[in-house]
Amino acid sequence: MTDLFDPLELRDTTVPNRVMVSPMCQYSCDARDGRATEWHHVHLGSRAVGGAGLVVAEATAVEKRGRITPEDLGIWNDDQADALARTTRFVKEQGAVPGIQLAHAGRKASTSRPWDGSRPLYPDDGGWEVVGPSGDPWPYEDDDGERVDAPPTREMDQGDIEQVIDSFRTAAERARDAGFEVAEVHAAHGYLLHEFLSPVTNHRAGDYGGDFEGRTRLTREVTEAVREVWPDGKPVFVRISGTDWFDDRESWTVEQSARLADRLAGIGADLIDVSSGGIAPGSWPEQAGPNYQLPLAETVRETSESDIAVGTVGGITTPEQAQAVVANDRADLAIVGRQFLRDPYFGLRAADALDATDEVTGPPQYRRGFGF
Repeated sequence: MTDLFDPLELRDTTVPNRVMVSPMCQYSCDARDGRATEWHHVHLGSRAVGGAGLVVAEATAVEKRGRITPEDLGIWNDDQADALARTTRFVKEQGAVPGIQLAHAGRKASTSRPWDGSRPLYPDDGGWEVVGPSGDPWPYEDDDGERVDAPPTREMDQGDIEQVIDSFRTAAERARDAGFEVAEVHAAHGYLLHEFLSPVTNHRAGDYGGDFEGRTRLTREVTEAVREVWPDGKPVFVRISGTDWFDDRESWTVEQSARLADRLAGIGADLIDVSSGGIAPGSWPEQAGPNYQLPLAETVRETSESDIAVGTVGGITTPEQAQAVVANDRADLAIVGRQFLRDPYFGLRAADALDATDEVTGPPQYRRGFGF
């Protein structure tokens, strides 16, 4: 059997192959109500038709102030969950597993969409209050590199923290009832949970700041809350930034990521989705070529004391790459993002290219197009 099309068993859930559609923000709730639209249905459904084993919905806000933009997908009320249910049914009908990424934007909240400039929005301009572990706002810049005024970021108090934990818990319950089979906690890319993890943004004292134990506490408590309400037979993932990419200051590192992976495994997480960066401007590698984040995933996998599964994302653009990741035992899951935007049928195309069409079913309507 071709390794890329070998099923992945996680608890009682079988992912039919090792290709996952990375959660990618669509900023397409045009009514600004957090409800999924026809765009989301077609976006996610077409990737399931296209042969992905696991299709994960974009960063979905667990509370209204946790959105990045007003057009973000949300799951803080029942109407939003109901709007996603038909998509989970369709994804399953194609033989894929539906997943959802649960998220809170933290200090990167309240901005316009990328194609509208990604500018900070004040409350009187359609924005809302921004919160974070500390009172430092995201340092927005204009096209000339000049700093742009942004709404203040309020340091969260204990009540805010408890509300966020409860929001993740109730969002997971809604996602479960909407038919999702994988819940992914978003703790990467400079959003709220990553902001607590990283000393670049977490300047708190007390229980949720300071040392590794304090800075990782919120991510652990959120993951535990999600695990408590998620069915025992279904997996919980956590996406992390494997590193902040800052060697010149105290920051989040891959060694800390491996330590965190062990702690998360101990409270019931099943897979660590290893990305990187996003905590502040410049928090990216100098060069981002093919598989540029794979060494981070490998380090987490090899140095973690647990046997938690690991996925890698970033720069996977060809079937051969994805196959090599799994076949060489470098990661358990090949997580594909932008290539799925370019080619919704990447999974079927991979089966064709790897001479593995007998290992996948594929929709009968499309088989003649892919050598089935």
